[in-house]
Amino acid sequence: GGTYTDAVLVEYETNKVLAASKAFTTKQDLSIGIRKAIDRVLALCPADVRMVSLSTTLATNAIVEGNGAPICALLIGYPDHLQHSPDLDQQLGTSRYAFISGGHTTTGEEQQPLDLQAARQAILQNAPYVEAFAVSGYFGTRNPEHEIVLKALVQELTGKPVTCGSELTHRLDALRRATTVSLNARLIPLLRDLIDAVEATMAER
Repeated sequence: GGTYTDAVLVEYETNKVLAASKAFTTKQDLSIGIRKAIDRVLALCPADVRMVSLSTTLATNAIVEGNGAPICALLIGYPDHLQHSPDLDQQLGTSRYAFISGGHTTTGEEQQPLDLQAARQAILQNAPYVEAFAVSGYFGTRNPEHEIVLKALVQELTGKPVTCGSELTHRLDALRRATTVSLNARLIPLLRDLIDAVEATMAER
C-alpha cells in the first residue's frame, strides 16, 4: 500500500488467517518495509511458508500521485497534426519523445519505411536519462511490425524495459494509445523494483 505494507499468514487449506502485521511502506527502499512486515507476522506465528502471494496498490498510487519512472516515447509515423498536439509532454508524462518515420495505413500497409537510423540515434541519446521506453506506431493496431522492430532495437541497445502500444490495446486513436503505453512504461520499473524486493526478502529466508 501507499502508507502501510501488510503481511497476512493464511492457512491455505482452510483459508484461516493465522496472523497479521503491518509496517510502514518504505518508498526509498521497498525491501525494508516488506522485510519488517514479514518478520513481524512470522514472529507472531512461526510457519513453514509454502507460497507467497503479492497484491499492491503501487501502480494505482503512482498514477494518482503523478509519479513514475522517467521514460522515452518513440512514436512511429505520427502525422503532423498529432506531433503538434498541445500539452503533448503532459499527455505522455515525459518531455523525452521522438517521432520516427514509418508507420502503417488503416489497412495495415506500410506508409513509409521505418527510419532505423533515426530510431537508433533517439534511443542512444535518451537511454542515459530514462529507465524504460514506450513504442507506439501509427495504426500499429493494424500492423505492429514497426513497433516490434523498435522494441527489439531498444532491448539490443539498452537492455531496458520496453513496451508497445499494440501489446496493450487494439483500439484506434493513436494519441490515446501513445499515452497509454507511456503510462505503462513509467510503471514497469516501479513494479520490477517491488518484485525484486520481495524476491530478495524471500531469498534471505
